[in-house]
Amino acid sequence: MKTNHPKPLIGILTTKKANGSIAGNGPLFMALQKKLISQDGISFVFTPEDTNTDYITGYSFLPEQNHWIKEKFRYPDLVYNRIPFRKSEQSDQCQQFLSLLKEKNIPFFNPCFIDKYELYEVLKNHPFLETFLPQTILIHGKKDLFKFQKKHKSIYLKPAQSSKGKGIFRLKISGDSTLQFDGIDHQKLYKSFDHFWGVWGKELLEKNYLAQEEVKSVQYKGSRFDFRILAHANDSGYIVTGIGIRQSQDQEITTHIPSGGRFLPYVLLQSKEHDRFIESIVPEIGKSLSDRFGYFGEFSIDAGVSITGQYYIYEVNSKPMSFDEVEIEEKKIEQLCSLFLQLTDYEN
Repeated sequence: MKTNHPKPLIGILTTKKANGSIAGNGPLFMALQKKLISQDGISFVFTPEDTNTDYITGYSFLPEQNHWIKEKFRYPDLVYNRIPFRKSEQSDQCQQFLSLLKEKNIPFFNPCFIDKYELYEVLKNHPFLETFLPQTILIHGKKDLFKFQKKHKSIYLKPAQSSKGKGIFRLKISGDSTLQFDGIDHQKLYKSFDHFWGVWGKELLEKNYLAQEEVKSVQYKGSRFDFRILAHANDSGYIVTGIGIRQSQDQEITTHIPSGGRFLPYVLLQSKEHDRFIESIVPEIGKSLSDRFGYFGEFSIDAGVSITGQYYIYEVNSKPMSFDEVEIEEKKIEQLCSLFLQLTDYEN
């Protein structure tokens, strides 16, 4: 069993795919191991199924040989939660393991995926952050969505538990009573709200959709853009690790790269006002998340600015995707490893 290591043992928690292979961000896991080894630490990847009372069977990456080995490890000094699927994280086996970590006083982050409406309620209770939220409701029925649609004219419909822009639609009034329904790759007209609800009402309720007013975003070269902000905890609170720009291309529904968006360097659109906004919200969001859900060591924020100059917070993601910007990814590895050392009392 692997026990003799001069510095911290970091466990990276993930899950298995249907075929039994390990899921998750392999390049991230390898980069963390390389960095930790340079700091006399070690990491291993494991799943809840791999845990026993006294030890964990996991996989450690050997950079010099460029391959993974399977070993038995003692319980780690810290667990970094990178489970990529909500369903896996909510399983009884995973929840029991997270409870065991609490019993053993082993620190872990990040505690969970975030439900979009729960996030909205958390931020809405914060006097400062509340000023940056687009009006949002959880869809309980036909009547409340009809009133919300009538008030805002153009709204977004988002599943409360989704990521990467999946399942997002825009619904806007087109004419006296006609509604235009826009998806990432399709468009449909409904002759009335009743007609629309007859087709979509059941799904909107079953999948816990929320409705959000559309923000008329400022544009760059004819297309809307958002800020994609990466943040990490440190010994003094929370800091900005990197900022990217995500711009819509073939469709205006979402700026997410998997849905056809593109990335631009932040310096292209950087301003003192943008910097002030981003630097002011990061510490407050980090503290709010940790107070409500448990310790968050990292998160990313989707934010934007309207044509009137009003800033908005759209989403906060507890399991940030990889950034296309190489320098941000490199900084992320540095920040994470620094946080690992800090939380396990191995700081130099």
